[in-house]
Parts: sequence; C-alpha cells; structure tokens
Amino acid sequence: MNSLAKIVFSSTLDQAVWSNTRLVKTDAAGEVRKLKRQPGKDIVILGSAALASSLLQEGLIDEYRVIFIPLLLGNGNPLFQGIKHKLNLKLTQTKQLASGVAVLYYEMA
Repeated sequence: MNSLAKIVFSSTLDQAVWSNTRLVKTDAAGEVRKLKRQPGKDIVILGSAALASSLLQEGLIDEYRVIFIPLLLGNGNPLFQGIKHKLNLKLTQTKQLASGVAVLYYEMA
C-alpha cells in the first residue's frame, strides 16, 4: 500500500503525510478526469461517500461496489447524498463473504 500512488481529497487538511501521497484541496472531478485519461490500472475510492456522490453526478464512476455489513443501527445517512437525477444501475455480480457481508457490484445501466 505504501508504494501505491494515493491522492487525498480534502478541504481541511494542510498536508498529506502518508508516503507516495499528494493532497488535492479543490476540483476533485477535474483531478479524476485527468487521472482517467492517463494509462494505468483502476482508480479506487475508499471511505468517502461524499466524494463518491460528487463523482457519480459527474459521470466519473464506472463501477460501484456496495458492501453491506449486517448491522442495524436504527439511523444513519443516505449512501449517496445530493444526487440530483435518477441513475439506473445494473447489478453485474454478487459475492457473499463468510462473515455474512455481501458485496454487490453495479455498473451504469
């Protein structure tokens, strides 16, 4: 993981201290557009539903992996906030883990 190139999108951090990491404070969509034009492997977003939602609205996400963890809390936040128009997704694969976690793979329909 340390050798992989990483980008941290943040409006609050002043620096990214993890090795091989750079900080982008504005225009996440523009940065992802640049990355998608470059040769190389997949781009993965970890841990930010807000970032995923903003890129989703820009049409910059090719595949969604929704991971369901069987834990009921009683309240929470929508998975993708601020979506302004209906997006049709196609379920392409499912995977159930021994822990009971389910991974659902979607692409744009």
